[in-house]
Amino acid sequence: MTLPLENLRVLDMTRALTGPYCTQMLGDMGADIIKVEQPHVGDNSRAWGPPFVGGESTYFLSINRNKRSITLDLRHPDCAEIMRAMVAQSDIVIENFVPGHMQKYGFDYEACTAIKPDIIYCSISGFGQTGPDHGRAAYDQVIQGLGGIMSVTGHADGDPMRVGIALSDLMSGMNAAYAILAAVIHRMRTGIGQYIDTSLLSGQLAMMSYHAAGYLATGHVPQRTGNHNPEIAPYGVYQAKDGWFNLAVGTNVLWQRFLEALGASALADDPRFVSNHERSLHYREMNAELNQIFMQYTVRELQDKLIPAGVPIGEIHDMASVFADPQVKALDEVVTIAHPTVGDIRVVGAPYRLTETPATVRHHPPLLGEQTDEILAEIGFDAARIAAFHASGVLG
Repeated sequence: MTLPLENLRVLDMTRALTGPYCTQMLGDMGADIIKVEQPHVGDNSRAWGPPFVGGESTYFLSINRNKRSITLDLRHPDCAEIMRAMVAQSDIVIENFVPGHMQKYGFDYEACTAIKPDIIYCSISGFGQTGPDHGRAAYDQVIQGLGGIMSVTGHADGDPMRVGIALSDLMSGMNAAYAILAAVIHRMRTGIGQYIDTSLLSGQLAMMSYHAAGYLATGHVPQRTGNHNPEIAPYGVYQAKDGWFNLAVGTNVLWQRFLEALGASALADDPRFVSNHERSLHYREMNAELNQIFMQYTVRELQDKLIPAGVPIGEIHDMASVFADPQVKALDEVVTIAHPTVGDIRVVGAPYRLTETPATVRHHPPLLGEQTDEILAEIGFDAARIAAFHASGVLG
């Protein structure tokens, strides 16, 4: 089977989460990912934990499959020779240093195009390459605050709340992968590479979607509403007699089905609840009525009534119950990877299926510098030169 990206070589100068998530996406579809890591230290995420298994961070293991690792001291005088050879034989360079660092190392976009004119070069940063804050360092939670998502997350009378995953990092990695593939298609048509600038902040702004559009159109600043959706009702978290569940009744047709399934058709004639607009205005009164009904049932009983009626409902899982769920098992998303020191590890695989070119797991998340000599040989260095590099300390 020929994978769609298998003829592309990616020089991966990223670390932590957003860049490695991007390059893992490309690697899953066949790209050859050469991961450049700092000697003796490696990617920041190698140290992030607990949990660790077999001395390896599960954080690192989750976002670094289908890559090969080379250690390289970017500040060493011999580094430039190796980097030039790698750039010359790469299709894509991806970096997520603070703006200015790659120029300091001598391998910014202009320097790389001098080596390989059709290179596709992607920079992922916290704030972008221009503007008063372009030189600031950033992590996901800082951007969640600056980009507005924490202002609409959490209960109305509570503290600002971060989203429970590194959403800004992950979305920026996806944005970078999307832009890179668009640039690859452009190069296939024209033979011309290009520079890509994306940032956590720009990705966070894009994610604000309807919140941002509402503010830009009206000047109204959205507020935190907890698990309540101010535009759709009923839509949120509710409690049955044995636990919590999510309910989403997005249309008037669903509202009618919902009431019929619960045997609560009398509420259909209540003028406070006749439309989504009215229900949104009177959601407290509506929820008081619904809560009395919900507390008569278990979550399973409610699901048994509402799912056949086409009403979106679902219990709230923790990770253990997520992976015990029959539907999750049916999706077959958990991939087992054989690792040389950890043994078999299980991770979540690619979230899409292609009939002709499905994403594959071909390489375990690499040990630090595991393929250093292999990569050096591939890009043209003989055994004597590789030994000299080891002796010089550029490889660690």
